[in-house]
Amino acid sequence: MTVAQQQATDLLATLAEIEPGSTLAQARETRDAATLHTQGSYDALFNSNENLAEFPLADRLALAQQVARWHNDVQLGAHYAERLKALSDDTSTSKQKYQTALAHAERLSFKPANATAEHLAELQDAGWSADAIVTLSQLVAFVSFQSRLLRGYRLISGKSVEDNGSASVGAAFWNSQPATHTGKNAPVAFTQDELGWEPWIASKPLKDFEPQQQETLARFGHSDSDYFRLLGRNLTVLEQRTLTDKGIFFTSGGLPRKERELAAAVASKINGCIYCASVHARKAAQLSKQPEAVQRLLDTPAGDILSLGQEPRWQAEIDFSASLSATPPTANQQQISGLRELGLSDLELLDLVQSTAFFAWANRLMLTLGEPFEQ
Repeated sequence: MTVAQQQATDLLATLAEIEPGSTLAQARETRDAATLHTQGSYDALFNSNENLAEFPLADRLALAQQVARWHNDVQLGAHYAERLKALSDDTSTSKQKYQTALAHAERLSFKPANATAEHLAELQDAGWSADAIVTLSQLVAFVSFQSRLLRGYRLISGKSVEDNGSASVGAAFWNSQPATHTGKNAPVAFTQDELGWEPWIASKPLKDFEPQQQETLARFGHSDSDYFRLLGRNLTVLEQRTLTDKGIFFTSGGLPRKERELAAAVASKINGCIYCASVHARKAAQLSKQPEAVQRLLDTPAGDILSLGQEPRWQAEIDFSASLSATPPTANQQQISGLRELGLSDLELLDLVQSTAFFAWANRLMLTLGEPFEQ
């Protein structure tokens, strides 16, 4: 298989230089659904123009290149730069419209918890439709996911990575406003309680989806969710994203599910996503039967280390997930070695990487397209 052929079927294997037959390659084959639909998500965003006429490919590639650079992933940035250079049709949107998108991308990359409803209004004022805003947000969040997968893959296979600073990463700041933009009570602390979520731009009404599209939503249990009907404004990307999610979290063997959920909660704590943390911390607590340990993680003040007071295995996993969740990610080889010393196999390490990285994607959507409220 040529490099071009491999990029067409498994871009990340090419960029991470994963050796065929290696333990990492075998682990990714075991998690073939995640591998397949991660590539499918890339294809939906960058190899398709379906419902993307108002978001030219040149702009998508330029934004992806910049997001990759913000994450200090040289190879990923070069990939998008090469694709942009090779475009025969370099049609682009207006400078003002693009600059507004670039500001949105920077916010998603570095400080997604700072997003507000007013920021989406600015995008709309610049000419971005609700459908295009969803695709823009998916694109930035997806490249954030890609960059963390690549760093994790390189670390597992023993390859060198960029030195992005200290691996010691503290909890981020989060929303402290007591009310949502519509006046509902907003949570101001991390919790295991069930929360609601409301969008800042309108979700697509179920009746506006074609019958086959409604079947897709129903198949995944998304029909009654404002969040998923909002993401359904680009249903092709949503479908691939959902299948990626299932391929990462709902598989047998490898890292215990409780620890995958723990990784999701850690990423959410680092990114300041109270809603996502509530869902996955609650699941981690239920599966591990350690609600106090999970709550200790949630109660960590901004700037403090999340793993303090945890048992050795959880401590190592939390430290790694926190480092991988930083922008740019700072997870390092020493952390991987420590996890191996605790008995984690390459399949378990892969599960830890992918569970953490997926919430670089999920948090950035939840935080920048709407907000949680107390039920």
